[in-house]
Amino acid sequence: MKDAASVAALSALGAGVLLKSCSSGRTKRGKEPVFLDEAPAGRTLKAGLIGCGGRGTGAAINFLDAGPGLEITALGDVFSERLDRCRNQLKERKNVEIADEKCFLGFDAYQKVIESDVDVVLLAAPPFFRPSHFDAAVRARKHVFMEKPVAVDPVGARAIMASARMADVAGLKVIHGMQRHHQRDYVTTYQHIKAGAIGEIIGASAYWNQPQLWHVNPQPGWNDMEAMLRDWVNWCWLSGDHIIEQHIHNIDVVHWFKGKYPVKAVGFGGRHRRLTGDQYDFFSVDYVFDDNTHMHSMCRQINGCANNVSEFIMGTEGMSNCRSFIQNLQGETTWQYQYPLDEQGQPSPQAIKSPYDQEIIDLVAAIRNNTPLNTGEDCANSTLVGIMGRMSAYSGKEVTWEEVMNSNLRLGPQEPAFGSVDIKAIIPAPGTV
Repeated sequence: MKDAASVAALSALGAGVLLKSCSSGRTKRGKEPVFLDEAPAGRTLKAGLIGCGGRGTGAAINFLDAGPGLEITALGDVFSERLDRCRNQLKERKNVEIADEKCFLGFDAYQKVIESDVDVVLLAAPPFFRPSHFDAAVRARKHVFMEKPVAVDPVGARAIMASARMADVAGLKVIHGMQRHHQRDYVTTYQHIKAGAIGEIIGASAYWNQPQLWHVNPQPGWNDMEAMLRDWVNWCWLSGDHIIEQHIHNIDVVHWFKGKYPVKAVGFGGRHRRLTGDQYDFFSVDYVFDDNTHMHSMCRQINGCANNVSEFIMGTEGMSNCRSFIQNLQGETTWQYQYPLDEQGQPSPQAIKSPYDQEIIDLVAAIRNNTPLNTGEDCANSTLVGIMGRMSAYSGKEVTWEEVMNSNLRLGPQEPAFGSVDIKAIIPAPGTV
């Protein structure tokens, strides 16, 4: 606009025409999110780690890296060598020493960590233990970071929901390890999709196809419980099967963007190459939402096959990979996430802030600023979506959300202890139940 006459002419057209003219052919834009690179300063927060494996050790380091005044003061695990390895890594990488009297072993180690004068607990034991560990932490009025998934069965997921609501009443801050919710490219893309950049979502796909995951063969002298715990990622009662333990990330992204959970599922799967445990090698599940839109969920852990870890959504006005781009219906890119430059001066996804650090930054910020943060029930719902798909694939039947929510299915022993375990490696056979 260079003169008053132009302004007057446009004013005569009316605001509606002006807005339509200005927005024609452009992607709808969401509000750009604001991220903290570091948690704000505040009183010292002491954290205890429960589950000292690789992910637990990583979570402890993420906590220490999140900002000033953060300490790891207690460790708990059932295996001494895992605890020692974590302890040594904290010393080598972060110069943090954990006192002998703050290192706890056994199935009750989680209680001792919680009772050891900590403000925050980091829950990273196998998923079977998450409901009882979370319940104990909330009852002790501790803030919580817990890894996904949060349960292996409907009974456990509902227990998480109950504990999450207790945490709300107590004003506790709770966050779970769905790091894509704290990953800057995903969150920015979500803001644009939420603002209508691709219209209404009418279809989606979610993938986690990768080579065989690790396994541990039983060794002489190990009892049933020790053998299973050391090989936990291959046993359904400990991990929930990989559709839940791993693929939950991708399933969760789709219903996060969709804004609702599916109401039923029909799936199939099988086992051809797995060497231990009782889980499947692959799943394929058709999830249906209440508006009759569908999500195809696919996951596989087999060597020598095509790999893909991603999500895809289709809308009435475009499509997106949920992470870095939006396209129109002709396949033309209308928006792309601008990654920061790496050390070679090239835009790179690896140059953004680690989402594993970001989720802890967000937790600490909520604690110190006393802002609401409790994602426990959200993760329980995402876990139930995975369980719904697993139940359908194992049985060969359609399974509804209502059936899962009312199911009394509970996996694993009532009181875990070293010794014999009355659980055999029986592979589910669809159509026989």
